[in-house]
Amino acid sequence: MNEVMGPNDRIQPDNFYATSRSRESVQHPQRNPVDLFHSGSVVKICAPMVRYSKLAFRTLVRKYNCDLCYTPMIVAVDFVRSVKARHSEFTTNQGDRPLIVQFAAKEAQVLADAACIVSPFADGIDLNCGCPQRWALTEGYGACLINKPELVRDMVRQVRNQVENSMFSLSIKIRIHDDLKRTVDLCQKAEAAGVSWITVHGRNVDERHQPVHYDAIKIIKQSMSIPVVANGDMKSIKDVEDVHQITGTDGVMVARGLLANPAMFAGYEETPLECVQDWVDIALEHGTPFTCFHHHLMYMLERITSKQEKRVFNVLSSTSAVLDYLRDNYGVQ
Repeated sequence: MNEVMGPNDRIQPDNFYATSRSRESVQHPQRNPVDLFHSGSVVKICAPMVRYSKLAFRTLVRKYNCDLCYTPMIVAVDFVRSVKARHSEFTTNQGDRPLIVQFAAKEAQVLADAACIVSPFADGIDLNCGCPQRWALTEGYGACLINKPELVRDMVRQVRNQVENSMFSLSIKIRIHDDLKRTVDLCQKAEAAGVSWITVHGRNVDERHQPVHYDAIKIIKQSMSIPVVANGDMKSIKDVEDVHQITGTDGVMVARGLLANPAMFAGYEETPLECVQDWVDIALEHGTPFTCFHHHLMYMLERITSKQEKRVFNVLSSTSAVLDYLRDNYGVQ
């Protein structure tokens, strides 16, 4: 690794046994992400999104008032065992802060090992207790953990005991139970074990597009002493303000709303062309693969293009074709 790094130089955790010299060269000034929740304003967070909340997109949303970013969910056991997995799943740079790395895990020591690997390169980790996908539930990951509060508590304790940096945060992201008392019990056990904050997606495991239960998030918030973050169906800055008013939470986490409009937290109702230009510049600089580059643009242009324009743009098959289209139709260079 380089001894002197620029803000855009990539950082990847090569292995468990990086020398102290090489680790020092990429470590960032220590900061406590929990401090964000004491700033007096609602903390605006980019959610973990498979394939999408990678370094280039995180760089983009940070330009538009996003306070905190999460990586996509990473399976901890693969991350710990495989250098190849670490290189493909986790890339960061010095401007990519504050940063939370989200893990799927079901064993306390594996999660602690993963946390120790990333601790020099990030500000905290998050344990996914909310993913409802069948593969995750089958493997014992994600939302099935909301029914295992003792396991969650043990995983939290193990990370707390083994990560030396006292400012390194440990959060969890959950879904709710039909019986909300069980959710409150889970959250209180996690708080007692040392969780820094809890993000609540206001749906149960079986719900996908049903209305979010903001009333449940409010009850959880009222039951906790640590910060609580609301997640689910916020598509504008007005939605963010409304959800904050309803729930009283300390932060909001947004996924699809930011995909459609990465400038949402800055108050834009739809993606401004300035943001499209920023994405083109950032994605090209980072060497973003074409499919990812194109998909992000499809999301970003969804609200500002006609059906006919979508039929043309969405089938473009090369970076040069996309750049030509954006230049000819929007003046994006």
